[in-house]
Amino acid sequence: MSNYKRARFEANSTVNFQSLSEDECEEIYMAALEVLEKTGVKVFSEEAREIFEEAGCWIEDDELVKIPVGLSQWAVNNAPSKITLYDQEGKAALDLHDDKTHFGPGPTNTYHRDPYSGERRRPVVQDNRNAAKVCDALDNIDYVMDLGTPSDVTENIADVHAFKAMLENTNKPIVHWGFDIEQYEDMIDMASVVAGSLEELQKKPFFFLYSEPTSPLLHGREAIDKVLLASRKRIPIVYTPCIISGATCPATLAATLVQGIAESVTGITLAQLANRGTPIIMGGVYGIMDMNTTVYSYGSPEFNCLQAGIAQVSSHMGVPVFGTAGCTDSHTIDEQAAAEAAMSILTAAQSGANLVHDCGYMSSGNMGSLEQLVMDDEIIGMVRRFMNGIEVTDETLAVDVVDEVGVGGHFLGEDHTRKHFKNQTWFPDLINRMRYDGWKEKADSSRMSDRIKNKLHDILENYEAPELPDDKQEEVDKILERAEEREAERD
Repeated sequence: MSNYKRARFEANSTVNFQSLSEDECEEIYMAALEVLEKTGVKVFSEEAREIFEEAGCWIEDDELVKIPVGLSQWAVNNAPSKITLYDQEGKAALDLHDDKTHFGPGPTNTYHRDPYSGERRRPVVQDNRNAAKVCDALDNIDYVMDLGTPSDVTENIADVHAFKAMLENTNKPIVHWGFDIEQYEDMIDMASVVAGSLEELQKKPFFFLYSEPTSPLLHGREAIDKVLLASRKRIPIVYTPCIISGATCPATLAATLVQGIAESVTGITLAQLANRGTPIIMGGVYGIMDMNTTVYSYGSPEFNCLQAGIAQVSSHMGVPVFGTAGCTDSHTIDEQAAAEAAMSILTAAQSGANLVHDCGYMSSGNMGSLEQLVMDDEIIGMVRRFMNGIEVTDETLAVDVVDEVGVGGHFLGEDHTRKHFKNQTWFPDLINRMRYDGWKEKADSSRMSDRIKNKLHDILENYEAPELPDDKQEEVDKILERAEEREAERD
């Protein structure tokens, strides 16, 4: 190590950025709590309203609930600041804490981009199987969502079919939605079979339930009752709005954060009242309406500003955050799709979002694409190397190595180079670094889109996804049959 003295030295251990000061985070947070106390929220669940009222909330006009600031602060302080999500074998997989960032796809797309023809069509359950399989194969995709609501199964339990498809084709953690409580019960029963029991699932959860309120400030019965179910079953839940600046909330970005946080804190408060310590995640999809097209933009710079903002305010509150990235307004795999996905993934990582979803989203969230997901995996790998930053130690400064090689030498044969070049360098799988002649010879992969498609097809055709043991598969099948019989009786 050099003996020269350092001047103006400041230690930086990360490459994270802050778009809001701590004071600004506190202002936004307190403004959200003021909205809950002053304006209130509509809660369309009688049971939830009774819990709020018993805790000291004011109930007006039957369904309007006003939550005292002190109560909402108590709830936020009692929500776990760290949540661990496991894989199906019970091994710790995702650590939702501080600025650790994990990426996955999104749910419930209306359309799916066919992985072979490129056709825009309605999703089918095989697409859910494919999504789980591709997620399982990709190193930088950390968990699984369905990437499209299947249209070729019983409509009212399409959510259960999608969950089963994922359960059977990946060992990675799963985040999943549901139409109503019965379907959530089906999914919890399936997951309990895989985990060994409900108690084992509670100890080492490998899936999160998902629910969302309706902006502005509406909490439907199905949405808020899912929070109660998760609390009582002690299953982690994501409760997060999909909020549109200029449409379902004010047009300023600060107000968008305030209203969205108020909606999430309503769920946090109910969860802690029902069962203190319930693991719950806030955050969500915060974006703008493009007033030129009326499109809810997934690729705008304001979208990324809002995702960074909610990540920082959530961190300030001490609650894990559900971020959004890897998505695009583009309808095809092109330069726009790459640029918008890269910007959002970098923003999510640098702002410290915890559980980041919607990788693979195209067409402003309307279409799921496995090609986009494969491209996002490559981008995430690049971003993760960037987030590792530069390690500064005596070993990495390598003053003695420089001195030994001397002026005009080279370092290719040095032990230091052989020791470090692999752990210092990120090697792409899809991004081209070939010399021109080599690239030109590979006519079938001359474009990034070609290389993406080739990798995707290789996974779909050759990757062997994990399978459930026969006894567990049989029990899971029976639960789906029970759900089908329940729906048939209603018809």
